[in-house]
Amino acid sequence: MTERLVAGDAAPDFTLSDADGASTALADYRGRNVVVYFYPKAATPGCTTEACDFRDNLSSLAAAGYAVLGISPDGVADIRAFADAEGLTFPLLADTDAATARAWGAWGEKTVGDRTFEGVIRSTFVLDADGIVQRAEYGVDPSGHVARLRAELGV
Repeated sequence: MTERLVAGDAAPDFTLSDADGASTALADYRGRNVVVYFYPKAATPGCTTEACDFRDNLSSLAAAGYAVLGISPDGVADIRAFADAEGLTFPLLADTDAATARAWGAWGEKTVGDRTFEGVIRSTFVLDADGIVQRAEYGVDPSGHVARLRAELGV
């Protein structure tokens, strides 16, 4: 498993394609607080719950100065379909080779049912305006996650 990030670490840079195929870099968000979350697969129940929760709380997060970026190993067409189906208005990014997930420690062994395999570990990071990790959470439960995050951030 890749080493996990902790508060005080500089967030690893990335440039990934968004749902429209345009390049989005973490550096584009310097000067702003950012919530970066990794989710395993677009349009699955837990990932839909989490994405819609971020969507429904986006205005309060934005008002408090936070941008939101969602990252998964899905391809551009899949994240476009997911964004359209759920009315997601924040950037979803395609990490098709999982290099970004690995760099952030959000890739590793996981067990679902009786299957054990390598994949995205649902994770959420809060970065300050300089790209420094303020919070790093791994193995996040998608239910109620955004409400808890907002409470912890005072949003």
